[in-house]
Amino acid sequence: MKFDNSKKLYSRAKELVPGGVSSSIRQTEWPVPLFFEKAHGSKMWDVDGNEFIDFVMGMGPNIFGHAPEFVTKSVHEDMQNGYCLTGQTIKENEISEFIKETIPFERKVRYASSGTEIVQVALRVARSYTNKNKFLKFEGHYHGWMDSVLYNSHPDITNEDNMFNPIAESGGISHGTSDEVIIAPWNDIEALESILKVHSDEISSIITEPILWNTNVILPEDGYLKKLRQLCDRYNILLIFDEVGTGFRVALGGAQEIYGIEPDLSTYAKSMAAGFPIAMLAGKPEIMDSMSNGNVVHGGSFNTNVMSVSATHATLKHLLSKPNFYRDLNKKGEALIDGLRNVASKNGIEILIQGLGSVFYLSFTNVKSIKNYRDHSNNVDFDKYKEFSKIMLLNGVRLSQNGRWHMSSAHSDNDIEKTVHAADLSFSELA
Repeated sequence: MKFDNSKKLYSRAKELVPGGVSSSIRQTEWPVPLFFEKAHGSKMWDVDGNEFIDFVMGMGPNIFGHAPEFVTKSVHEDMQNGYCLTGQTIKENEISEFIKETIPFERKVRYASSGTEIVQVALRVARSYTNKNKFLKFEGHYHGWMDSVLYNSHPDITNEDNMFNPIAESGGISHGTSDEVIIAPWNDIEALESILKVHSDEISSIITEPILWNTNVILPEDGYLKKLRQLCDRYNILLIFDEVGTGFRVALGGAQEIYGIEPDLSTYAKSMAAGFPIAMLAGKPEIMDSMSNGNVVHGGSFNTNVMSVSATHATLKHLLSKPNFYRDLNKKGEALIDGLRNVASKNGIEILIQGLGSVFYLSFTNVKSIKNYRDHSNNVDFDKYKEFSKIMLLNGVRLSQNGRWHMSSAHSDNDIEKTVHAADLSFSELA
């Protein structure tokens, strides 16, 4: 398999764009960040004519695969009447009505253009409502790339002196923002409670990925989210579920549907528009109404642009009409997981797969479970996974560099069979 055209284009891109890409994570792709000509269903084709079965799926949004016809048709029709209206449309109201049928709790909603943006809105609303300034986040959780939240998502844990101190994940982050964030270990109620006993009067909100999407797709331990809810109630702290990744992917109502836990606020993006940029804050009406009177300001010229609203409308309408969609999606993922485990065992390779059928994480490790970021950091062979992903690419399967796999309804039984075969060859080469 050759990548000559991608290499030439990337070389030129680096002369024009810092790092040659417009998202830092793309720089880690091997052999270079690839340039693509088209994508449809479960497949992608690069500028060198290579065909790949894709499990990146836009880093999660493409639950129907690439360019599903019912979404592209809706967007094409609606955009004929304008793009950026900076005003409201009937479909915007209709998607808000659809949301009432998906989220299992009474909510008002507000829209933006990205997950990073909507998290900032959630934190601002929480500060205003509680009149407290700080928030608590968990180690290994990612809530966007803005200064206020880009702490301890992937910290170096070798220095125990820095345990749970706010560690910036980028150069140029304002030093003052670290004063607003408190870091805690996840899946550890006792540790959290000890922190709250000291700092609860300062903490406006606790924000968490209810399923740890960005680190090993770790599921919460039994009762953890319920106890988290109880602690927030006890200490007058708002509970924010960051469902940017899990919303509309793990279930129609997201992780909160699976676990039956009601957050005060929750954020969504990615899968709600099948690949178009939109984000949503959903919250208890009495909290969300702080934006009604102008007390909390939120704007954006591109919020609820015609194309993104149309894509969201088509996505939610489709999901609401397919009661077995997530059952079938998870079955596909579970079949792939079983196949990957079988061929790894056949080749004497120790792996751990965690998550759900719709999204899961493959680790090279000999441990039987991983419950938090420190487990992940201490026990996973990241270099081995990178080598595995390289070999898989050469065998026609595109994987994300972070170990997370995203299923789509477009993945066929044949795709799964070919992927398992590619994994068999790749594990064999690694053995």
